[in-house]
Amino acid sequence: MRTLVIGDIHSGVKALHQVLKKAAIQQTDLLIFLGDYVDGWSEAVETVNFLLELKKQHQCIFLRGNHDDLCYHWLETGEDNPLWLMNGGQATIDSYEKAGKEVIKSHLPFYKGLRNYYLDKEKRLYLHAGFTNLKGVDFEYFSKTFYWDRTLWEMALALDPKLPTESVYYPKRLAHYNEIYIGHTPLSKIGKTTPHCAANVWNIDTAAAYKGPLTILDVDSKEFWQSDAVCSFYPGEPGRN
Repeated sequence: MRTLVIGDIHSGVKALHQVLKKAAIQQTDLLIFLGDYVDGWSEAVETVNFLLELKKQHQCIFLRGNHDDLCYHWLETGEDNPLWLMNGGQATIDSYEKAGKEVIKSHLPFYKGLRNYYLDKEKRLYLHAGFTNLKGVDFEYFSKTFYWDRTLWEMALALDPKLPTESVYYPKRLAHYNEIYIGHTPLSKIGKTTPHCAANVWNIDTAAAYKGPLTILDVDSKEFWQSDAVCSFYPGEPGRN
């Protein structure tokens, strides 16, 4: 069985179709999605519909991203905010308003059931963004940290790669887990287009919401597959600016 981790999709379901085909997924594979399924491209409804169908035939773990939480709040209450709208939310609203109330109702359980994190038997941690508690994720006080935090990735990037894990200066947050897999912060910010590891933290967000591809990584072999640039599937659309 392979464990495959999938980066931020941002409504780019066409790219998801392509990269799943490239990875030749099997029913024995475990598919771990790192969140941010919506906000960006025009197919928010189609993306969630596809994920719901995918789960019927494959082992899937769906983690919660910050954009998913923002979307869920709007779906439940009708309330939005200007910052969300400017960061892909308007495309999601347009998609759901076109689909109608019955589709919205049918999608609510998906958003409600998203997980904040997943820890496997090999002490590999998967979550959208990060955590701050020195004792680990089980002790995190604010659940929103799991899908909003950027300090974990910033800390990993800033860490001296020569610092031994047994050093008193090695971050306690990182020492609890063999590997940590995240999305949330596009790797384009550091000029990367493929999965990047800093310390023991793997970032899989290859900027699918912008001009980059969507990525799947095999956590055991570190082999990865990428779609074409997601923007190429949605000509004329701005995505996230």
